[in-house]
Amino acid sequence: MTSNELLVSRVGRLGRIILNRPKALNSLTLGMVRSFSAALDEFGADPEILAVLVSGEGERGLCAGGDIRTLYDLRDKNKDYYKIFWREEYQLNARIASFPKFFIVIMDGLVMGGGVGISAHGNRRLVTERTRIAMPETGIGFIPDVGGTWLLTRNGGAGVYMALSGAAVTATDAIHVGLADMAIRSQDAAELERRLSTIVEAKDVDAILRTFEEETDEGIFERNKTLLDTAMAHSRVEEIIGALYSANTEFAVAAAIQISQKSPTSLKVTRALLSRAAAADRLETCLTNEFRAACSLLHSHDLYEGIRAAVIDKDRNPKWSPATLAEVDERSVAEILRGDGDQEPVFRAWAELA
Repeated sequence: MTSNELLVSRVGRLGRIILNRPKALNSLTLGMVRSFSAALDEFGADPEILAVLVSGEGERGLCAGGDIRTLYDLRDKNKDYYKIFWREEYQLNARIASFPKFFIVIMDGLVMGGGVGISAHGNRRLVTERTRIAMPETGIGFIPDVGGTWLLTRNGGAGVYMALSGAAVTATDAIHVGLADMAIRSQDAAELERRLSTIVEAKDVDAILRTFEEETDEGIFERNKTLLDTAMAHSRVEEIIGALYSANTEFAVAAAIQISQKSPTSLKVTRALLSRAAAADRLETCLTNEFRAACSLLHSHDLYEGIRAAVIDKDRNPKWSPATLAEVDERSVAEILRGDGDQEPVFRAWAELA
């Protein structure tokens, strides 16, 4: 199973998936999502395959997310493509999270948005000294999706901060917030793959991984844990920003400024989704909530303005509407959370689809 955008193969008892759009930072297309899903189906059903290893081609990153330039190009056209894309992408995220075999992913370099969705839901997540992980959606007028609200509400305030600010974090902080499990050196990735291709029994996998594990230092999240847990516990974004300013440390003030620059509407919707995710008992519930909001935002001003400022004109100066948190109508937030009226998919875990 090989295509130009996604390379799928098997080496011994190891299934291999390589994202192969290095010039586009391995950004996901609908075809890649479908090929990825088909590969998982095959590997999951094959008793000879014990583990799957996922990585990205090139040295810049595993995956920078979805192709938002295409989304911008469709701004005045039929939006069904992205509804289909998200429906199938989110189902893939749910299947990765419940995959019954070892799902090993090397999160080397940049991992953003949809890249988090095809990696951080895995059960063996490896980061390197080059890793930079982010959910930057509030900076383009969107929301952390691909199960991001579930992932970022499992380990205290640091995840909520990542969701609101879009901050990129290193390997140490990714492990702290629960997006990764262990660190390896990027230069060891090829040898790790070679060793994994020799596995004979399932117990071999973790034994091999442990031989490549590197120690990590204390990160910025651990140093600011009390601050983040306290500030991010507030239910309103205005209160979160106020708490950060009141802390009056260099990190806290920078965090407050960072959050304040994002789309006010996206911040309000994201905070509401995070609250729902914190109370949810399964990933699939969060994916449904995210799908509703995502489809609503296809009709918003801020999504296309955010993409324009970040990717099209690259002036980094989006003109949000409404321009401030105070101007965001809570009724409009509720409408976004309800969705746009389209028939909603039901996202299912691996066992429920068997």
